[in-house]
Amino acid sequence: MNVKQHHMRKKTSKSNGKVYLVGAGPGDPGLITVKGLNCIREADVIIADYLVDKNLLGEAPEDAECIHVPWSQGRQEKINELLVYYSRAGKMVVRLKGGDPFVFGRGGEEGLHLRDHSIPFEVVPGITAAVAVPAYAGIPVTHREITSTMTVITGHESPGKDRTDLDWEAIAKRIGTLVFYMGARNLAVIVEKLIKHGRAQETPVALIQWGTTYKQRTLVGTLTDIVSKSQKSSFTPPVLIVVGEVVALRENLSWFELKPLFGKRVLITRARGQAGELSESLLRVGAEPVEMPLVRIEKLDDWSKIDSFLSNLSSFNYLVFTSVNTVDAFMDRLYKIGLDIRSLGGLFVAAVGEVTSEALRNWGIEADLCPEESRADKLVDALRSTCDLQGARIFFPSSDIAGTNLLEGLTGAGAFVTAIPFYKTKLESRLSDEVESMFINKEIHIVTFASPSAVSGFTKALGRNISQYTRDVRIACIGPVTAEAATRAGLSVDIISGQASIPGLVEAIVNYKLAT
Repeated sequence: MNVKQHHMRKKTSKSNGKVYLVGAGPGDPGLITVKGLNCIREADVIIADYLVDKNLLGEAPEDAECIHVPWSQGRQEKINELLVYYSRAGKMVVRLKGGDPFVFGRGGEEGLHLRDHSIPFEVVPGITAAVAVPAYAGIPVTHREITSTMTVITGHESPGKDRTDLDWEAIAKRIGTLVFYMGARNLAVIVEKLIKHGRAQETPVALIQWGTTYKQRTLVGTLTDIVSKSQKSSFTPPVLIVVGEVVALRENLSWFELKPLFGKRVLITRARGQAGELSESLLRVGAEPVEMPLVRIEKLDDWSKIDSFLSNLSSFNYLVFTSVNTVDAFMDRLYKIGLDIRSLGGLFVAAVGEVTSEALRNWGIEADLCPEESRADKLVDALRSTCDLQGARIFFPSSDIAGTNLLEGLTGAGAFVTAIPFYKTKLESRLSDEVESMFINKEIHIVTFASPSAVSGFTKALGRNISQYTRDVRIACIGPVTAEAATRAGLSVDIISGQASIPGLVEAIVNYKLAT
């Protein structure tokens, strides 16, 4: 089955709304199931728990309505009402829940409520925190030489109950791993009950806070000292408690917290649709990417002039590309007017940087010239040393805010250059409230720039706050051209990738982190 082509169902109509109770996993957005992700991508309405990673919501259709529902006493009734209301309006509703819907997730209550109101629903299981969070802390919940059993227990029973359903004597005497959900505030009681009913005081215990996220913290102790340790370390919810001999394996199996950028939050300023590769690369090295597109690429309103030039490409000698955006915009328009790469026959194609060359390869075109260093002046030097530019006719697809270095260098060499913008670049006027709050609370550690236009968008969005917000932030730039733009904007650049590519930028950030 091709995952990208698989669909859960056809779009709902006004008469056949449906609810999907979807488990989002414990925190890391990469732990969502394929089926759960497909549901999000097809949803009309998403009703999401407050702990669900916002990157998952970014996968929803642009016109989908997203409703955040922080849990509080009496809130469940309102959530149930929302599920019924939107499904009866013919919507495909995704109830996006942390972890697994049926493991302390109230999915059973919601499913029964939907059944009582004759609302069709499906359950899409998620990776439960009981397994995933200990794994990210380097703790296997079972090990054939230690224990073959695990018990999942709530550490916070319903406050409305007048009795406990927990058989503490039976729990304490079990030889397997005990995993307590939502037990941070009741840690002292849990420890007291376990010791009182016979669990050895030297039993290892781990507290894992914000498991599977960049904020994950793990505290290890025993039943004797874990309460005092947690008080000193301010271990507040959300916390998962693991009790058992398997905790001792963490010393040799810890992996997530050892990633080079673990605990770092990185702001990505690339245009929407281009941030994905950088986000995924940063996740792999342990950082939390925060996507805040400050540049929007918009299509032109009038293509008549461009179409005329594209229909007469044979009148040019050279074709020059300086970015992936210009390559894609050029080729997309070429095909839309009924032409293809055969129209480039006889043209000498030059590109700035390997990333731009790779974009051309994706369209079936191999650049004739690509200087190693991704700078416009280096391309001019390479062309001048390779070709006779005197009187040459050069077609230069560009953006509407392209720099003048390449144009001036080519015309200075005697060439006739036709520079035509193929898209409009719009800069955002301000940061989102969420990202601004992160800057104020010093929760952004690194800001990345992949182009001079991203730098312009950033400085415009921050305005007079730029010095205050970036005082303790590291600035990372792809290549020297972007770094120069950042320096001119008054930013102190800490990291410059030698290779003007996403892998090169991530490598430079990792090396900087390791060296400081």
